[in-house]
Amino acid sequence: MQQESGFIFVPSIIDIVKNNHLNLFSMNTLRNKVQLIGNLGNDPEILNLDSGKKLAKFSIATNESYKNAQGEVVKDTQWHNVVAWGKTAEIIEKYLVKGKEVAIEGKLTNRSYETKAGEKRYITEINCNELLMLGK
Repeated sequence: MQQESGFIFVPSIIDIVKNNHLNLFSMNTLRNKVQLIGNLGNDPEILNLDSGKKLAKFSIATNESYKNAQGEVVKDTQWHNVVAWGKTAEIIEKYLVKGKEVAIEGKLTNRSYETKAGEKRYITEINCNELLMLGK
């Protein structure tokens, strides 16, 4: 990160992977930004809404390894719910399948819904606005 006249140059994970130039961001732009690289845990669920919009829902797993106090390697997997709209959803529908490695960038969102049994549930999702397919 380099600071220059009130702005900070922050490399986007998408830019790093694509070897592009660094983007210019103000601090307000960085307030709710998520960047992850992981593998799809299932085939994407595609919904065609009455409004004509397309919605893609899927989960990705991120893995981290570390050594515990006994020197043993511990692998930690975190699961993330992801949603994407419009053209991004169309690309996901066409190319992504379970196990595919992707880099995503988006915004963290929280919402609630009610089950058929009347229970209120809460969910945290990443609203994906950039996607990069990795691997084969």
